[in-house]
Amino acid sequence: MRSEVAERADFSQIRYAQCWEDADILLEALDVRPGDVCLSIASAGDNTLALLTQDPERVIAVDLNPAQIACLELRVAAYRTLTHAELLELMGSRPSCRRDELYRRCRVAMSSDARWFWDARPGEIAGGVGSAGKFERYLALFRRHILPLVQSRARIDRLLDGLSPDERKWFYDFEWDNLRWRLMFRIFFSKAVLGRVGRDPAFFRYVDGGIAARLTERVRHVAMTLNAAANPYLHWMLTGRHGAELPCALRHQNFEMIGNNLHRLEWRCRSLDEVLDDIGNDPIDRFNLSDMFEYVSPATYHRSLQRLVRCGRPGGRLVYWNLFAPRHRPDQMANRLRPLDTLARALHARDKGFVYGDFVVEEIL
Repeated sequence: MRSEVAERADFSQIRYAQCWEDADILLEALDVRPGDVCLSIASAGDNTLALLTQDPERVIAVDLNPAQIACLELRVAAYRTLTHAELLELMGSRPSCRRDELYRRCRVAMSSDARWFWDARPGEIAGGVGSAGKFERYLALFRRHILPLVQSRARIDRLLDGLSPDERKWFYDFEWDNLRWRLMFRIFFSKAVLGRVGRDPAFFRYVDGGIAARLTERVRHVAMTLNAAANPYLHWMLTGRHGAELPCALRHQNFEMIGNNLHRLEWRCRSLDEVLDDIGNDPIDRFNLSDMFEYVSPATYHRSLQRLVRCGRPGGRLVYWNLFAPRHRPDQMANRLRPLDTLARALHARDKGFVYGDFVVEEIL
């Protein structure tokens, strides 16, 4: 896994300054029980921290990218040193003119590596930590330079205002989904532009066909079928901050519980295989695997799946997203892993994330 991904993509920068995977459906899919041991792809840290709301015994965060580990470390320090309102300011969820001061308070609770990383990025701190990633900068380009050409401020506000289901359908079909929207969206979110500006071209190595049409349909679903007013991911895409509804880890009702459970969290800047080697015979109950299989060949995916199952406890669950590359349990693992397809489909229909085309939940036998 490490050799295939790390040799083809740059893992020295913040790729995602926040998690774009809906933690609400993640927690329901994982069904974490008190006392469980969880392994989580760190990413920006939001969904790893959300696992602490379920009272697990241990959460092991893993990431190849030291920049992503630095994102997690800064969040952990913020939960330890800031109030909830101050955390939202630092993240960029709410306006602030004192983020440098808030960071200085967090700094003392971070490792020397994390301090070195963030000390060198005062601009990212001032702009809100949630804006500091390559993908977030890509969305900012769309929001500032493309969106105003196709949608008025009043139309954006109306979409995010909280319409009834019938009103949402009419509004999206007759007001929002115009020819300019479809054209500009398909150009800006094409494989070539998204790969070069928003993600990494290597991440599309195993993706067949175009992606813009699939993303268009996904945005249509979250804007028309779901309630855009309660979607923090869509709010950020269109406005650059969260609305009244926040992602799971940033909600006020979860702030104290996450802070109280931080002693159960550990993080390792290593490959997944290396971490599984370190863990040895200690079984893992729940795996949050993000979209990690998107970037590797089917053969590597199958080998990794077998390794995860061997390290997992019977009855444990693996949860992951597919963006464009289809990844599901192979038939030869039918005696080891059971797809929970009905649950996965029901949860994906409620997924507030606007990028992922598929959601996978599998149970270890």
